[in-house]
Amino acid sequence: MPDETSQNGLSDSAASGLAYITIIPAIIFLVVPPYNQKPLIRFHAWQSIFLCIAWIVCAIALTILRMMPFIGWFTWPLHLVVDLGLFILWIIVLIKAFKIPVIGDFAEKQANG
Repeated sequence: MPDETSQNGLSDSAASGLAYITIIPAIIFLVVPPYNQKPLIRFHAWQSIFLCIAWIVCAIALTILRMMPFIGWFTWPLHLVVDLGLFILWIIVLIKAFKIPVIGDFAEKQANG
């Protein structure tokens, strides 16, 4: 089934992808009436918000570990790998919106409830 185009010409799949640019479009899509009534767009907006929160939590946790004596020497490669992995996941979700395993379940609950 092709995506329905909204009044301003933005399709559901385009709006879903734009929700991943930053957290700001995701919040806008949850507030603006034509988009906040569509379950697909709500799901991707919530998933984008939860992905951003997960990224921040990982960065804070790894930064705290990096400041600990002796442990910090071994966590810098882990920090790089985690950041690179999250960046690659963000690029993939930005290009092709899909459900991320753990984060997607939380987003689905928020979008439907």
